[in-house]
Amino acid sequence: MKKNRTYAGIPENYAQLETAKIVLLRVPYDETSTWQKGSDRGPEAFLKASENMELYDIETNSEVYKQGIHLTNYIAENSSPEKMVEAVHFEVKKYINKNKFVTIFGGEHSISIGTIRAFNECFNNLTVLHIDAHADLRKEYEGSKYNHACAVYEANETTNLVQVGIRSMDISEKRVMNADKVFFAHDMAENEYWMDDVIDQLTGNIFITFDLDALDPSIMPSTGTPEPGGLFYYETLTFLKKVFTERNVVGFDMVELCPNPQEKSSDFLAAKLYYKMLSYKFSSDIEEDEDYSVEKNSHFDKLSKFKDNDQYE
Repeated sequence: MKKNRTYAGIPENYAQLETAKIVLLRVPYDETSTWQKGSDRGPEAFLKASENMELYDIETNSEVYKQGIHLTNYIAENSSPEKMVEAVHFEVKKYINKNKFVTIFGGEHSISIGTIRAFNECFNNLTVLHIDAHADLRKEYEGSKYNHACAVYEANETTNLVQVGIRSMDISEKRVMNADKVFFAHDMAENEYWMDDVIDQLTGNIFITFDLDALDPSIMPSTGTPEPGGLFYYETLTFLKKVFTERNVVGFDMVELCPNPQEKSSDFLAAKLYYKMLSYKFSSDIEEDEDYSVEKNSHFDKLSKFKDNDQYE
């Protein structure tokens, strides 16, 4: 009998929806990107790289996959940007309602519109921590408000949006940008306390949207729009660990891997970074029994907005 595919090839007993604490959704969408195409192949490249990754994390002394990671079917809606956002919103909210720690791998950054909308409807006092090279604050671009260049415009209107690593934007975005909550890459390079300054801007519940072009192209060349002057690996890990330690991260997405068949290191970096983020989230649980229970899954104690469950069953 053919074995069902699981995240990172983990044993099926750790991949069942009923018992897994973590859910991974994949959205292979790349319809509005405006330079290098290929982020629709990102989820598959990420998954293949994950299957070749060691599952013991040295830093946290943990094997986070034992918390359970359920791999869902692809969200394949691509008839229009609007329909894609609706489909992502519905699926993300469905799994939040099942009390899962929901993670999403894109695809281009427009997928985050639906993702953020779902988290904002389910969690009070939400900060969207936007780690990216680009501001993505256009209200509309090329005739659509669901373009990748508009990825966090809605979040800027409806949540506490904090932006980190920004080094490329249109002047029009300056008019809607909250300057006190934007950390430009050139300023970060000269401020040894930038991580603490970011933490000070965060509320209790955090959703992280991580565009891989936030990383420097010397370590992450395979993105749709690589920009010089980005974050490096260990400073990124130091920052993420600080966020996960000092705040309640309720979920995250990762976008804009544009795989190159001749350059596999970017795929592997994305796989490692995703697993690191899970390890930081759940490392405090390693002494607990591996069986899933709502009582132990305290990450969702503050889930208070979402009441209408029936349509998501």
